[in-house]
Amino acid sequence: MNDRTSSQRAPRPGKPDQDLYRDSTKETRSARRAFLASTAAGLVGGVIGMDAVTGRAIAAVASEADESDLIVRRQGSFMVGGSVISNPGTFDPYHPTPAGQTFHGDHAYVEYQIPPDARALPLVMWHGAGQFSKTWETTPDGREGYQSVFLRRGFAVYIIDQPRRGNAGRSTVAATINPTPGEMSTFSGFRLGIWPNFFPNVQFSRDPAVLDQYFRQQTPNTGPEVVADGGVVESAVSALFDKIGPGVLLTHSFSGGHGWLTAIRTPNIKGIVSYEPGQFVFPADDMPPVVGAALPNIPVSPTDFAKLTKIPIQIVLGDNIPTSPTGITGLDNWITFKARAYQLRDWLNRRGGDASVLSLPDIGIYGNTHFPFSDLNSLQIADLLSEFLSQKGLDSRDA
Repeated sequence: MNDRTSSQRAPRPGKPDQDLYRDSTKETRSARRAFLASTAAGLVGGVIGMDAVTGRAIAAVASEADESDLIVRRQGSFMVGGSVISNPGTFDPYHPTPAGQTFHGDHAYVEYQIPPDARALPLVMWHGAGQFSKTWETTPDGREGYQSVFLRRGFAVYIIDQPRRGNAGRSTVAATINPTPGEMSTFSGFRLGIWPNFFPNVQFSRDPAVLDQYFRQQTPNTGPEVVADGGVVESAVSALFDKIGPGVLLTHSFSGGHGWLTAIRTPNIKGIVSYEPGQFVFPADDMPPVVGAALPNIPVSPTDFAKLTKIPIQIVLGDNIPTSPTGITGLDNWITFKARAYQLRDWLNRRGGDASVLSLPDIGIYGNTHFPFSDLNSLQIADLLSEFLSQKGLDSRDA
């Protein structure tokens, strides 16, 4: 999916039109090829496999890593949002019981780093389901993640642990955490391959130690997670933007759904780049044809949906998304998510929005998983983000 412009054709009722959800704008393709060519002098690469469809050699291409000292002017962390349970009664410090005591919970945990001469808009990075801020830190194979990459590029960076996850695990609602094995399903659902085999072109290390790190960066919810306007997750991240002011939001996977709703709540989100979102919002009076049976679309009021037309939005998708059902639910869900991404693009742009879908294989970048920003070619993916931010005027150093 690599759109940069809106299609004016309406979707066919009853079933997804695969041709509809593709973009072939020649001018945009040429511009992107020119951008990629302009960075070629700083690229390094090596063949990691063969494309399963074309049989072409696949290069692990990335901008050369910056090994200079990382300079941080200020860093820290804080909690934001949340609620307080106040228990009735009188607290007796000599005979303590829950009576008269409080419980603070459902906040987000935020870690930030600010470089010298930071750009005007910070980047706020939000993990997906079963993940926490580690998503944006060191990659599973030990390279710098987006947190450091974009700090080097002059952005203040805020990384989130959403309420009831990771360092923000203090939930006001009880939950039971069961250690149910499921990592082989994750391997397929996140499109590393079909266990135990990697996809031939996958941009992920075959080193077992790297896969071990990958599995260990998962963490459970400590309370219910609901994607809903006014929910504890959206409220906390909205409070973050109230605290830090205008910024650009990066979402991944399940936080895609949370992210649309958060941008509706606060005018301080000035742009969204959503990596492989799993849920989408649409106006309640004009819901698109149902595509697939994965996570349901979220209806919002036409007025709220219109708020998303006021900011630039880019949805980024990786490789190895099936074109027809495989019988593996985790893989097949991506057929649905891909079609819905194009639907959201069209619904926004028909209302005057600035939404695009960037399908990495469509611009010649192959093998990316559900985590393109931490794959072997993560710096090449970072260059595409830098390009988007520049094109949309979101990387200025002027206030």
